[in-house]
Amino acid sequence: MRKIRELLRLKHELGRSHREITASLGIANSTVSEYARRAAAAGFTWPLPEGLDDGALEAALFPAQPPSRVPRPEPDWAYIHRELQRHKGVTLRLVWLEYRTAHSNGYQYSRFCDRCRDGHILGDNIDRRRRRSVPGYEPGRCDG
Repeated sequence: MRKIRELLRLKHELGRSHREITASLGIANSTVSEYARRAAAAGFTWPLPEGLDDGALEAALFPAQPPSRVPRPEPDWAYIHRELQRHKGVTLRLVWLEYRTAHSNGYQYSRFCDRCRDGHILGDNIDRRRRRSVPGYEPGRCDG
């Protein structure tokens, strides 16, 4: 849980510096500065308004970001699935690099992986057969 309420109390009621607040709350100095900046922009000082709970305070300081309105070209999921199944050494990262080469304004890697997990590639249509293990191999064992 964020320590916004205590940060504002230390800053405004007790007049503590950002470094003192950092040491007291165990959070980064940049976090203290960011929370203080957001609180000032939202018009919050100490004491906070009556009935303002932590959820409402957090929602006021950290409003939800609207989804991007930039249209992104959809990858060819069927092609990606075929490539991942056909070639043993092909990874999701390699397929993403190929996609980004063709579409410079395409999805970033994390979003690309999220979309794959949402069922396009890494959903129920992947091969879930058990592979035969290598004799003598034990996962997690190191003979070093």
